[in-house]
Amino acid sequence: MTFLSKNVGPLDRTLRVSGGVLLIVLAATEIIGRWGYIGVVPLVTGVIGTCPLYSLFGFSTCARARR
Repeated sequence: MTFLSKNVGPLDRTLRVSGGVLLIVLAATEIIGRWGYIGVVPLVTGVIGTCPLYSLFGFSTCARARR
């Protein structure tokens, strides 16, 4: 498995993007503190479909290819 191969499945991607956007919006509207901008991390990993930590530990939420 290469470092930047797709390892984030569709449900995982949806949750990451949704959660990331929510945190950023809450931070931008000052409902929560600046720490909410950490939402950029799940947003980006969800959009690109790759999580470096998943790669590091050999984990994937993508469906396995049938042979």
